[in-house]
Amino acid sequence: MNRLRTAQSSQSAHRDTFTWGYIAMSLPLLLFILITISYMIYMQVTEDFSGLIETATDSAVLRSILLSMYAGFLATLISLISGVPLAYILARYSFRGKGIIESVIDIPVVVPHTVAGIALLTVFGAHGLIGDPLSEVVRFRDALPGIVVAMVFVSAPFLTNYAREGFSAVNPKLENVARSLGASRWTAFRKITLPLAAPHILTGSIMCWARAISEFGAVVIIAYYPMIAPTLIYDRFISQGLSASRPVAVLLILIILLVFVAVRAYSAHMRYDDRT
Repeated sequence: MNRLRTAQSSQSAHRDTFTWGYIAMSLPLLLFILITISYMIYMQVTEDFSGLIETATDSAVLRSILLSMYAGFLATLISLISGVPLAYILARYSFRGKGIIESVIDIPVVVPHTVAGIALLTVFGAHGLIGDPLSEVVRFRDALPGIVVAMVFVSAPFLTNYAREGFSAVNPKLENVARSLGASRWTAFRKITLPLAAPHILTGSIMCWARAISEFGAVVIIAYYPMIAPTLIYDRFISQGLSASRPVAVLLILIILLVFVAVRAYSAHMRYDDRT
């Protein structure tokens, strides 16, 4: 009995050492992110709080932030419509060329975003492959559709990959059982697979939206105007300096944090309901 207790005590101590070691290794990254963001907010609030309030009531700033959020929502919606079916196919089927498709999905994550902007302008510009035939119907250059296609390009992989992980985590036997009981394939997907994968899809949608509204490089090339928030921040930094651009950056971060906290809380609630 004493040997057993000694062994358990030794394992517990080893586990604690291991855990604390990993915590110590993790702290630099966490502090790097936390200090960078929180110090900027702290400096703005302590040095020029009135400037932050003035920025929060600036119609140009509010328009740019709302445009960013709206365009990001449209980009996320488009990514949902196309990305979720693609994710399901990649999670459920094995076929020749699957690895190539997965690599194509990840290209926007690794390609420089200025390169992405040039590629998009080549395709959706006034004389582009798609932009030219559609020029009488829709304009992409310096217009909302251009902002949206740029956001979709850089953010869709996040939603698709999260959704694929969600579908992969759902046992296919559950669908088969539902179909053996008379459910159609669509019904089995809608009532079994989709609800179980929903937390992953929601997380992917959050990341997709966040990545979309933070995009600058691709957007600024195809649609400098109308200005989304990152473009406005850049424009004010170039023309007026840090004192004019930092309040906009802080306001954007605070708004995004509020949205993130609310959506993350809802996502956690969904996961809790699934467990219970």
